[in-house]
Amino acid sequence: METAAKLLAIEEIKALKARYFRCMDTKDWKGLEDVFTPDVTTDFRDSTGERNEAMLMQGAAHYVAMLSPILQPLSTVHHGHTPEINVISPIEAKGIWAMEDKLWAPEGAMPWKFMHGYGHYHEVYDKNSGRWLIKSIRLTRLRVDIA
Repeated sequence: METAAKLLAIEEIKALKARYFRCMDTKDWKGLEDVFTPDVTTDFRDSTGERNEAMLMQGAAHYVAMLSPILQPLSTVHHGHTPEINVISPIEAKGIWAMEDKLWAPEGAMPWKFMHGYGHYHEVYDKNSGRWLIKSIRLTRLRVDIA
């Protein structure tokens, strides 16, 4: 691939990830589902501080259907930083994003009132019908502060 094509792919993937964060925080569940391939693999087993095997899933619709009722009552802020994006071909790329998230829960919604997490997203992207989509996503945590 030419340098210009790689740079364009990187910018399109950055916009995709920005949409992921915005849709999650604004509770736009259809928009969130649309950033993934229909058969996406989502691996959030290590996302809350304690490993949860139920958090490894297949399918965008299945993942969003599981996630939306959990996050709906929460106020959330997700940030992604310092992307390392490797464009492998015109239709495949991989990326690692440093991330930080803050979640505020209303009384009784969670066993905590506030969670502040730090870690990395590890992703594979697929260009499908002219659009980059997330084909697999895995979140690893460096630290989780809960109050």
